[in-house]
Amino acid sequence: LECPGLDTAAGEEFLQEVFQILLEEGVRKSTDVTQKVCDWKEPQELQDLLDLELRSDGEGREQLLQRCRDVLRFSVRTGHPRFFNQLFSGLDHHALAGRFLTETLNTSPYTYEVAPVLVLMEEQVLAKLRELVGWSSGDGIFAPGGSMSNMLAMNVARFQRFPESRSRGNWNLPRLGLFASQESHYSILKGAALLGIGTDNVHLVRTDERGKMIPEELEKEIQRVKAEGSEPLFVCATSGTTVLGAFDPLDAIADVCARHGLWLHVDAAWGGSALLSSRLRHLLAGIHRADSVTWNPHKLLMVGLQCSAFLLRDSSVGAPHPEFVPLGCLPGPLINFGAPCPSQGLLQRCHGVGASYLFQRDKFYDVSLDTGDKSPQCGRRADGLKLWILWKALGTRGLAQRVERAFGATRYLLEQMKRREGFQLVMEPEFINLCFWFIPPSLRGQENSLEFWDKLGKVAPAIKEKMIRRGSMMVGYQPQGSHVNFFRQIITNPAVTRQDLDFFLDEIQELGWDL
Repeated sequence: LECPGLDTAAGEEFLQEVFQILLEEGVRKSTDVTQKVCDWKEPQELQDLLDLELRSDGEGREQLLQRCRDVLRFSVRTGHPRFFNQLFSGLDHHALAGRFLTETLNTSPYTYEVAPVLVLMEEQVLAKLRELVGWSSGDGIFAPGGSMSNMLAMNVARFQRFPESRSRGNWNLPRLGLFASQESHYSILKGAALLGIGTDNVHLVRTDERGKMIPEELEKEIQRVKAEGSEPLFVCATSGTTVLGAFDPLDAIADVCARHGLWLHVDAAWGGSALLSSRLRHLLAGIHRADSVTWNPHKLLMVGLQCSAFLLRDSSVGAPHPEFVPLGCLPGPLINFGAPCPSQGLLQRCHGVGASYLFQRDKFYDVSLDTGDKSPQCGRRADGLKLWILWKALGTRGLAQRVERAFGATRYLLEQMKRREGFQLVMEPEFINLCFWFIPPSLRGQENSLEFWDKLGKVAPAIKEKMIRRGSMMVGYQPQGSHVNFFRQIITNPAVTRQDLDFFLDEIQELGWDL
């Protein structure tokens, strides 16, 4: 113990070399349109190439540097202009700098004392997001992905209606009813299972031909559930469904919720960034009436995984749960260390347990900045930093332009697609989700045959296998309801040009021509 156990000089030298590899292989090549999107290997071949086994003795610097190169070489280049596979893509250099800073700081923003800059930053970013939703006050927290943000909404809604549920569980509660559309994200079902509400109590409401929840059907479902003896609690509307990009009619749904006294949550993980654009925010008309909102800037804003905000309209305060009063504090007058028992917001009342080794009430600063007890997590990434850096770099106008560029690129691709033979839309896109079939020459003119749709459903998987093995591009496909497999093309990367979109159509035609 006389000397440090780390060789910092060698460590810094290693980092400098790794940074060069990151810049060359992870940034330049990963965003270079002349490079492959992926260098596909079968699982066993990839295992052999990577030598994944962990051994008793460590390896030397050169070997480790080669390991870093191999990780980048054999991974999918999601920053590539021809990666269209997910609701996230692209690489923003400012946001990446924020991610580097976050990893370097290696702290958790649960208390001001260990993360003063990050706590203040997170509060500012959350306030700005709430302002865009249309709220002048409220609360929020960053969560590890949109699924967890949706689950936080479900938990807070249950606590708000039944405060005793956090200590007694579901034993004394009525059978609860949750409502979401048939096109809603699967996290609602997962959340019901995780929270002990049960997936049988999630009622999926019919949608129209464009994938939007039908408010009249929601009303019918609520009435049916009430008649069966359950207690409706929570409605999740979606602003930007995963596959079709549909936006539920929020005002009409909010009217139904108000009539029945239900919590309205809006899953705007995908479509929330449209709020930045004066041209597109009409898609979310009525979102200000929601009780809570999920918004994932890591998708359309290209902040980088992961960055998901859970936003809460409620700004009420109240006493903490009596079982979890922080050390040195009891309801009523000053005691012990002279610390009054603080009032807490709904998020903290729902999740807080006042761990005395983190949330001491007799600290020398404003302990309302110790925000970690708002989350069910303890350790938590500072996901607001990269968004703050990006926002500082582009400004609100620049972020809006990024959203509008993606929307414009989708319109260009749509126009070009309509001019080409063999492309058939699933529906006209409302947002950035462009869903279509490619009909090979061998199937054209056979639309009325019994085997047509069965054969067409095999086209997208076959084309995708070809493109991945070639490494030319990547785009997702899926079946949906009665529709057989179709492609879902998503453009979020501002590096995408008309040439990339023309290439996309050419490549689909070439790969599917002989099927």
